[in-house]
Amino acid sequence: MSQSQTDPTTRRATAGGQLLEVEDLHVEFRQRSGVVNAVNGISYSLAEGETLAILGESGSGKSVSAQAIMGILDVPPAVIQGAIRFEGRDLLAMSAEEQRQVRGPGISMIFQDALSSLNPVYSVGWQIGEMFRVHQGASRKEAKRKAVELMDRVRIPAAAKRVDDYPHQFSGGMRQRVMIAMTIALDPRILIADEPTTALDVTVQAQVMDLLKDLQRETGMGLILITHDLGVVNEVADNVAVMYAGRIVERGTVDDVFTDAGHPYTEGLMASVPQVEAKGGRLQPIVGQPPNLAAIPSGCPFHPRCAHRRLGADAAPGRECSIDVPPLRQVVPGREAACHYSEEVLGVRAV
Repeated sequence: MSQSQTDPTTRRATAGGQLLEVEDLHVEFRQRSGVVNAVNGISYSLAEGETLAILGESGSGKSVSAQAIMGILDVPPAVIQGAIRFEGRDLLAMSAEEQRQVRGPGISMIFQDALSSLNPVYSVGWQIGEMFRVHQGASRKEAKRKAVELMDRVRIPAAAKRVDDYPHQFSGGMRQRVMIAMTIALDPRILIADEPTTALDVTVQAQVMDLLKDLQRETGMGLILITHDLGVVNEVADNVAVMYAGRIVERGTVDDVFTDAGHPYTEGLMASVPQVEAKGGRLQPIVGQPPNLAAIPSGCPFHPRCAHRRLGADAAPGRECSIDVPPLRQVVPGREAACHYSEEVLGVRAV
């Protein structure tokens, strides 16, 4: 199956109707020095109540794809192609005003750094309340009351007293809760969380992720989790799409992918994670560096770093790793990988 086709990944039993369909999405940035191919033909879908993790290293295109969904990329220099359908409506065909109306009540996003995302000269209550003033025409008094309710909802202690405090007066974990309050103010159908636990200690990370899952259970929203943290993915996600060099290279349920990776890149990510039982052993990092997105290698973009690559006479016809681009295809039921030799990685026969 190619990446431009509909995602067949198995959903968890509790997932509801389809909320989002991303089809053959391309995002490139045209610069004087060349074209940066940040996202290269990815497709996936998100159901109501589902948590989809998009996993990859920095520069893999995961955050850019989320920004394309939100409609917050400057065009130009960005050039966006493909389709992004929210509840059946193509966001890329909408006007700027129509997209603005979707942001908030339809799709909302938590950004990586809460401190830089919050305005330092306004109180957190004012910033949370702005959602109600702008989208619902609420008065200042009503907006402040709703801000306190939201701060209570995201478990900020003494919300009524702290509503007039400023961002610098909050800890990193509490600032992230303020950001969550802002993003859920209008009860979005989809929440995109872009590295929501970056720079937080492990205990606070767990609290933030527990909060997001509790809110998801309350509202039934779909959750897209953008991260490089395999531990977070394993704890909270239902399905995972692994990205490398702007492409989805593996897709499936978290249990399946983490139990037995079907792509050499995913295999490398798993091997590089410290294991408690391997005390004293050496980590196995992935050799080399991610490619320059303005000069992606021909064939499989991962082949320069891949232990399974086959070149020249060692390769099967039409499956030479440095020449032939591997399509994202089903390798076992419910699992897809973009590797010519995924069956070898998995140790199974081709489907």
